[in-house]
Amino acid sequence: MVKNLTEQEKFMREAIAEAQQAAVLNEVPIGAVVVKDGQVIGRGHNMREHFQDVTYHAEMLAIMEACERLHSWRLEDCDLYVTLEPCIMCSGAIINARIANVYYGAPDPKAGAVDSLYHLLTDTRLNHQVNVTSGVLQEKCSQMLKNFFRAIRQRKKAARKKRRAKG
Repeated sequence: MVKNLTEQEKFMREAIAEAQQAAVLNEVPIGAVVVKDGQVIGRGHNMREHFQDVTYHAEMLAIMEACERLHSWRLEDCDLYVTLEPCIMCSGAIINARIANVYYGAPDPKAGAVDSLYHLLTDTRLNHQVNVTSGVLQEKCSQMLKNFFRAIRQRKKAARKKRRAKG
């Protein structure tokens, strides 16, 4: 099902708001929302560092909340909006939850399992395929990540400089 651009942007902005919450917590700024019938039923942002749990990706948390809200692991009539192309783990959860459509912002050339490295969501060998739309508010999604990692590099550089000065 193809959504109009305004609806795609509206829900991607919800995912971006989640990503911004992650950034406040010094987590990689990735956010996701699950939508059913035009309503957000699951939200998530990266929480791996906070919980020291590799499964606490934005998509996983949004899917878990949606499943809890629907009292079902099947999210057949749902869409997922996420700021970064999902990884292998998240793509597996998307397939297993039977999500209908995925909309993502920025590609992930190092870990993306939707278009960049693999094509898991559209692999016809699997029992479920997902409609994929990439590049929704791509520049905004990409810029958040670039700014986050730039700030980390600057903090590390400043810390090195400070250690050398004490040295």
